[in-house]
Amino acid sequence: MNGTEPDPRFTLANERTFLTWLSTSLALCAGGVAMAAVADDVFVPWARTVLSVMLVALAALAAGMAYPRWRNIQRALRNQAPLPPPALAAVFGYGVAAVAVVALVLILMTV
Repeated sequence: MNGTEPDPRFTLANERTFLTWLSTSLALCAGGVAMAAVADDVFVPWARTVLSVMLVALAALAAGMAYPRWRNIQRALRNQAPLPPPALAAVFGYGVAAVAVVALVLILMTV
């Protein structure tokens, strides 16, 4: 990578953020697998499948975008340029919120 070596604290903070994206991805994937394994009498099968697919898709997106995000931030740090905006933050925020709303509706329907 071109540019000057940034302050190690910033590089390490960027690395911690990268690892957090991977941890988030793992948690979303585990949630998707857990949703798929829910007993048949809890939710209708298509709803479990939709929730599972949404969670695992968010997990794949988080894992797939973690390294490019780390690389872009590291490049900006080295070139003393503005940091790139968190473009996927809205996708994850709204995605997890959508999963929560669908799960809440399904829970209320079974009560």
